[in-house]
Amino acid sequence: MNLNDLLQQIPDSRRLAFLANDPLSLPRRYVNREDREVAAFFSASLAYGRAAMIRRNLDDLFGRMPEGPAAFVRDFHPARDAERLAGFKHRFNDAGDMVALCWILRTMLEAAGSLENFFLRGDDGRGDIGPALISFVQRALICDMSPVCGQAGLPKQAGVRYFFPSPATGSACKRLCMFLRWVCRPDDGIDLGLWRGIDPARLVLPLDTHTARISRLIGLTGRNTPNWKMALEITERLRQFDPQDPVRFDFVLSHLGISEGCSGKKGTVCLSCPVAEHCLVAKGEGGR
Repeated sequence: MNLNDLLQQIPDSRRLAFLANDPLSLPRRYVNREDREVAAFFSASLAYGRAAMIRRNLDDLFGRMPEGPAAFVRDFHPARDAERLAGFKHRFNDAGDMVALCWILRTMLEAAGSLENFFLRGDDGRGDIGPALISFVQRALICDMSPVCGQAGLPKQAGVRYFFPSPATGSACKRLCMFLRWVCRPDDGIDLGLWRGIDPARLVLPLDTHTARISRLIGLTGRNTPNWKMALEITERLRQFDPQDPVRFDFVLSHLGISEGCSGKKGTVCLSCPVAEHCLVAKGEGGR
């Protein structure tokens, strides 16, 4: 069976179980669009590290916002509200980084009314989402940070910059691409379907170690470095399978890498792997 058919047929029966351990489950707790949008950005921004730790720290973060993430951000002022974030920590991002992020998000909401509108101001609607993402990041990082830093410009070493990588520097922008997948794809019980201004056909795969490894093994890319070029190459291959919604395969690729326990080495998991016939390792052709 060809790879396209196999990817299409991998069952979605574990989607809800997968969601239960995914950061995306946190935004789904909220009912209104505004809270879901802001909660999704926080959740995607902190989606690095072990899943249990991510969920625990997001629970902590949102517990500090009983009025809801959108209301908290819209009314946020560092001098008054930084104390509410005191002691927050997620790996190498701390309370100071979250204060800066809240201020940037507030600035976006004040300027455009929603994160979607702010994003769309840098989008010409053509090609993949890369140029719009570059614009979004550039405009986010030139917000007036005086209330946070005591100066208009953001210091070069500010930890909040970690939340705003750019394709312009070659970054795969995994967490931003994941946020865009969450909000731009239709609500299918997993993704949120919040934004209407961006065609899902233009999205780029959220590339992480799991999707990069699986994609190499099944021939979706010949590249070794998980960067923006690799993300574009894999997305272009997936676009051949589904031109209107290429990143819908993100769940399948992540599932193969995480839930199925693929390590990139031949083993017993290969016996039940649904794409083994297309995998370099399973076929004994080696892997990278």
